[in-house]
Amino acid sequence: MKNQRLHLSFWRWHFYAAICITPLLITLSLSGIAYLFKEPIEDSMYKHMYFGNSGHTEKITTDQAVNDIENAFEGYQVTKISYYEEASERNHRFSISNEATGNEKYVYLDQTNHMVGSIDANNHFSNITRNFHSSLLIGGTIVNHLVELAACWAVFLVVTGVIMSFRSKKKNGTAQVRQVQKKRHIWIGMIFSIPILLLVFSGLPWSALMGKEIGNFAREHYSLGYPALYVNPPKSDVEDLPWGTQGENPPETKVEGTSLTIEQMETAVQKRNISRPYVMKLPADETGVYTISKSSSSGITGMDVRPSQVITAYFNQYTGELISKIDFHDYGVLAKWVTYGIPLHEGHLFGITNQILCLLTVLSLLALVFWGLRMWLSRKPKGRWAAPPKQRAGKEMIWVGIMMAVMGFLMPLFGISLIVILILEALLYIIRTRDQVIAG
Repeated sequence: MKNQRLHLSFWRWHFYAAICITPLLITLSLSGIAYLFKEPIEDSMYKHMYFGNSGHTEKITTDQAVNDIENAFEGYQVTKISYYEEASERNHRFSISNEATGNEKYVYLDQTNHMVGSIDANNHFSNITRNFHSSLLIGGTIVNHLVELAACWAVFLVVTGVIMSFRSKKKNGTAQVRQVQKKRHIWIGMIFSIPILLLVFSGLPWSALMGKEIGNFAREHYSLGYPALYVNPPKSDVEDLPWGTQGENPPETKVEGTSLTIEQMETAVQKRNISRPYVMKLPADETGVYTISKSSSSGITGMDVRPSQVITAYFNQYTGELISKIDFHDYGVLAKWVTYGIPLHEGHLFGITNQILCLLTVLSLLALVFWGLRMWLSRKPKGRWAAPPKQRAGKEMIWVGIMMAVMGFLMPLFGISLIVILILEALLYIIRTRDQVIAG
């Protein structure tokens, strides 16, 4: 009887969690699949911008190209240049932004440094799918926290599902069709439980609350995170930098005369044996530096490198001198884990095999949702939820409380949601008790 109460308690929490987060799980899964295959999709959608040519035969310098771009797009300034590998046929991407409006565009230049095309950053496929996956295209604190909460409860679903699978026993009175559905649900969950957990946890560094805490912890604990480079609190968004240095402010340089040209800086970078692909972030003002970054999760199609090749280097804009450099070997254990985890989550850590495994994992999650709903609908009486009955408190329920407390500690937003649920249940209990007293 005690074991039965424990099983029903897990089942009740599993049931309500599944009902609440299923819509978000489906949304995250579909948007994740779209982002997983962004490279072939973008190569087809933006074929001319990515691989086309301007028709010009005479090559101009990068600095001349920057002038042409800023003249063509009034109010915009070039902020970053994405250089692909020397042998790549892809056109280089120049990121331009309008400080007054906050708008950003991507301009693509062919091998002669002439413009081929441009697109608004907000309309770019990878940005749309990434924003849809992380914030449902709405953004804001509430939505971001809802997405993170869905991920946390997905972990709870996997854990409780595995526990119930080991404890599950066939009941003679159960319909044969429902038994088939249950077996499929159980076997899919058991086989893909670890991949699903890896997928969720490797995505949490992006999350609103837990991701921020992970980042702050890594920045404050150098032995576990990454070393500081004359740091100040973060002031600007540097999405193209490797995860380990996104929270850093680059060091400043003294004003020493005329800034080097971009062509001269390209030569200075080459002399330091930093090979392409890399992103060059231009100085924001006269005290800024040139920032060169090679990232394993740049968000730019065709720009990602292996985690072991991650670099962030800062160059003096007046002398071309290397001020400081961080690479993967300087990272602590936590920063290294995240540097591997993000490309694993995105599906490009180890090529096509990574993509296939991610796709199968996401499809398994959708299959779990499908068979779970089928099981529920097959036993649900008309007009009722058919939720597992609530169990009375007992010694065996301590294990449920311990498990939830541990998960709440590891995933703060999950813990907060549990507290909210307990408060609501307490209020409902008080209201029901009061009504019974009044009725009596």
